[in-house]
Amino acid sequence: MTKSTNKLLNGKIVALTDEEIKQRNEEETAFLKELPAIQLEELRQERSRLLLKTDWWASSDLTMTDAQKKYRQDLRDITKTYKSLDDVKWPTEPTSWQ
Repeated sequence: MTKSTNKLLNGKIVALTDEEIKQRNEEETAFLKELPAIQLEELRQERSRLLLKTDWWASSDLTMTDAQKKYRQDLRDITKTYKSLDDVKWPTEPTSWQ
């Protein structure tokens, strides 16, 4: 992808200055440096949402099946294998209490 060296100013296309190009490149570099941490945090948030959805399974008056225990453990372990939502393969949620 070719980066534009122009900007829209007062309805007209004008060339970016060398300083503006340098600043844009620095901002992009900083963003790309932080991107893995941002992606990992997004993955953790989705994992937490899925765990929260199953927290009731661990109520004191219920007994989790092995499949439910495994599913929750697989969710907790997801960041050992995956680092973003782009490539994650989520475990399959058990559909029954058997």
